[in-house]
Amino acid sequence: MQELNSFLYNLLLKVTNTEEIAYMFSTMIVGFLVVIIAFTSLYLVRSLLTKVALKFASKTKTEWDDILVRNKFFLGIAHFVPASIIYFTAGFAEPFYPGVSTVAGKIGEIYYMLAFVFTFNSFLSSANDIYNKSFSFANERPIAGLVQLLKILIYFVALMAFISIVFERDLWKLFTGLGAMAAVLMLIFKDSILGFVAGVQISMNKMVKIGDWIDMPSRGADGTVIEMNLITVKVENWDRTISHIPTYALVSESFVNWKGMEESGGRRIMRSINIDITSIKFCNSAMLEKFQKFRLIKNYVIQKQQEIDEFNRKLEVTEEQYFNGRRQTNLGIFRKYLEEYLHNHPMINNDMTFLIRHLQPTERGIPVQVYVFCKDKRWAMYESVQADIFDHIMAILPEFELRIFQNPSSFDVKELGKTLSITQIN
Repeated sequence: MQELNSFLYNLLLKVTNTEEIAYMFSTMIVGFLVVIIAFTSLYLVRSLLTKVALKFASKTKTEWDDILVRNKFFLGIAHFVPASIIYFTAGFAEPFYPGVSTVAGKIGEIYYMLAFVFTFNSFLSSANDIYNKSFSFANERPIAGLVQLLKILIYFVALMAFISIVFERDLWKLFTGLGAMAAVLMLIFKDSILGFVAGVQISMNKMVKIGDWIDMPSRGADGTVIEMNLITVKVENWDRTISHIPTYALVSESFVNWKGMEESGGRRIMRSINIDITSIKFCNSAMLEKFQKFRLIKNYVIQKQQEIDEFNRKLEVTEEQYFNGRRQTNLGIFRKYLEEYLHNHPMINNDMTFLIRHLQPTERGIPVQVYVFCKDKRWAMYESVQADIFDHIMAILPEFELRIFQNPSSFDVKELGKTLSITQIN
């Protein structure tokens, strides 16, 4: 390019007879040609590499080449060609404008550096995608945090290299002078450092992975983990909102991972229904005869009554002296009915914990708790099964002459007012 510049200079000098004008225009023309050649080469090399890469990727069965194309790895390589042209032709203005050659050389070096950063980032992104698609344990041990850390490091080195090129300082001396800035850098990259350490702990201890359902009330997160990186963990909540949790928070704070439930044989149903204590009573003959018509508890009622009759006969307890012997209660029979009903329910897993029990009586009655596991763990289906069970429980309770406890409502107050009015009239 120096020869071309000299040729144009001599040609322009004959035309203009002015050295300064000839210097300026010859340098401008050559510089413009360098830029045109550089970016024309970029277009040609990029088109060629892209076509060759796409053709090669379409013919292979492996997916790694498709990932490299998708992440524009070959585009980064193409940028090295114009960077080389600019760098190696930077001396075109040396005889006339040494400062222009120096600036052009710096532009070439910076272009080289940017091309390297772009290519290296594309390679890291491709490596992460290939890892996630190639290994079954990728969800349990993601490397997204490590990839992001390497990207931050290359950005930092590129920044230092940029300063070194622009201000013409030795790069090694710049790095050695960072000791005094260590505290500032620790503050700037605090989240990145904490996130990297937390990511290693999460991966090694298999605390959480992409696809897990986690519940973290302190961060307002309750949903599926969709992304884990160096800084944050993204959780898609059930209302389709996205919660961003700092990665280190999963180590320093408590959260619930529902993975165990999803991998088990069922999802727990644990709910109580409060029974009005005043509705609990001993069963008389009419009630027992009625309960024997219930298919699920017919045999139980008959066998239990035979056992009680035998016991009472031994103690010579008559029916009028029921308080001296044993009697069945409507609540006891109801509990047995509930057990049989749930044992025969197609969506209840009988191989897991199964309890129908009383809880401590309170001023709101006596809670009867259902503690079983639903086979279908999907949220919507689980809620539907649970609702159907308790719909049935509340509807069947009056058949056992039991009442659900409920605080007085406006309807109760109105009915009481009507009763008082009738009483006053009478």
